[in-house]
Amino acid sequence: MGKDKKKESKKGDKSATTPAHDTSMELAVSNQNVPPLADQGDEHLASQVASKEENKDAEPPPVPEPIEYEEPILTQLIVESYEGEKVRGLYEGEGTAYFQGGNVYKGMFSEGLMHGRGTYTWADGVQYEGNFVKNVQMDHGTYKWLDGSTYEGEVKNGIRNGFGMYKCGTYPVSYIGQWVEGKRHGKGTIYYNESGSSWYEGDFVNNIKSGWGVRRYKSGNIYEGQWERDLRHGEGRMRWLTSNQEYTGMWVNGVQHGQGTHTWYLKRIAGSQYPLRNEYVGEFVNGDRHGHGKFFFASGAMYDGEWVLNKKHGAGKLVFKNGRVYEGEFNYDHITECPSLQIDMTNMEALSNRSLKVVDHSRISSLSGPNIEIDLSTLLALFPEKDKEDEMKQTEYAVLRYISELRRIYTFYSSLGYDHSLDNTFLMTKLQFWRFLKDCRFHYCNQTLASMDRILNDKTLLEEIHSPYETLLLRMFLTYLIYLSFHIYHKDFDDTSPRLFKCFSKLMVKNICPHACRIKGILFSDRQQAVYALSYIDKCWEVFQAFCRPSTLPPYEPTMKMRHFIWMLEDLRLISKQLTATKVVGILAKDNPFVSEAEILNLEHEV
Repeated sequence: MGKDKKKESKKGDKSATTPAHDTSMELAVSNQNVPPLADQGDEHLASQVASKEENKDAEPPPVPEPIEYEEPILTQLIVESYEGEKVRGLYEGEGTAYFQGGNVYKGMFSEGLMHGRGTYTWADGVQYEGNFVKNVQMDHGTYKWLDGSTYEGEVKNGIRNGFGMYKCGTYPVSYIGQWVEGKRHGKGTIYYNESGSSWYEGDFVNNIKSGWGVRRYKSGNIYEGQWERDLRHGEGRMRWLTSNQEYTGMWVNGVQHGQGTHTWYLKRIAGSQYPLRNEYVGEFVNGDRHGHGKFFFASGAMYDGEWVLNKKHGAGKLVFKNGRVYEGEFNYDHITECPSLQIDMTNMEALSNRSLKVVDHSRISSLSGPNIEIDLSTLLALFPEKDKEDEMKQTEYAVLRYISELRRIYTFYSSLGYDHSLDNTFLMTKLQFWRFLKDCRFHYCNQTLASMDRILNDKTLLEEIHSPYETLLLRMFLTYLIYLSFHIYHKDFDDTSPRLFKCFSKLMVKNICPHACRIKGILFSDRQQAVYALSYIDKCWEVFQAFCRPSTLPPYEPTMKMRHFIWMLEDLRLISKQLTATKVVGILAKDNPFVSEAEILNLEHEV
């Protein structure tokens, strides 16, 4: 209705015809560097590229727009002249009113008031066209400013309120979504360029990006997660598609801060058994790896320990790709005992064994290849000293006999539940390993998945023993199979020596070769269904932990029995006429034949 004015103005001055600045439209992206890899030439370069791309993603602050109005009513305006119909001396029907100051209204009147469809034009050219209700812009209308800016959508009391679209006339910026009292509030989308390749879609609170949203930058990089005060804040995932990097975890004021996972995808090398990615899982402070964390190198090496400003510093354990281990103090990426030695994970084989503290001397020799060494020290401790060498040698030959088949099986199961991979390779997770164990009927051998987890347990935190997030390299996958084969079949060969390789061979012939890669169960039976289901794994793990009870077996870690699982469904009000307890037991029995035997139910199995 009246001329647009800033509400805070006390002088009644007319506002400019160009939209007023709204600096909340888009803040510049944080210029914090993506955490670089220490001592990796090509990997560090990738980090630098990601940092540059991040800076490129910053959008110039768009021209501001008007967000608040004063709504003068007709009785406060002085009509200089009127052209149109009148009834009993009151404006009625279609007409044109000319106000003092040069403002003009052309449209419908009722009982002397602007009411119905009409167009109000201020003296400086700003125009509103739409519905009026008793002198007030209401329902739906369009604002037009002299610089070409427009708003079309719902209006309440002259203010943008409801669903509407704003286009800036001087910058290629537009917003479509929900408004409340003249401000972007609720769900909406901002486009930052004409091509629509740079945008934000998500939640707004009083013109500020706050809540959940997706931001696509003009470079193609994408952030999806929580926002606060126009900054990435909370839990979210950033994908630097231009440099093949990804970070998932906590953000504070636009930078990585808290627990998170940063992955660097590298070019794949033909014939490499390792997924070509470097990955850090741990703590971040202001965008830097700082605190405790694990770094998994593409070569197969791994560092687990303390970090300071992206450097390995403090107590830590370094597992080289040949399986040897150094455990001790680090000083800014140097091993304290060898200060002149810079840790270059790309050339580990060049290091002298004397430079490291070997904590395990019971290793298989190199017949299985330089990239695979299987640690059987704990298992070999059960054998007489005179038999250990023969046990190791024969077991190695047995593994080599099936290594091609095992590689294929590892690749098959490690891709379950994933839609795609940037480097076309995957690391097997514990969840996929469990599916493999069930497909191969390991749980038919008087062992549950929970008991097998305890056999393979090397965790210090009890809560992590049954974690679905643990990742297994190929060598760990092979190690686990050998350990499980002994625990399952050792009684069949008590009177023979060597027997370890016989246990492994029987496992391959009886369990793995006939059944591997034949998916059972419903979780992984359909790829797209599995991808969708696994998007809820974090919440499922949280619920599982909340309802777990201490196991009755050492090390007494939190676990859940089938009986407790059904009670949990009852507590969560999921048991209903459609999903009865009987149907749940039937579902459990399909995956475990020992649940229902001879009309006797056994719900004491762990899940």
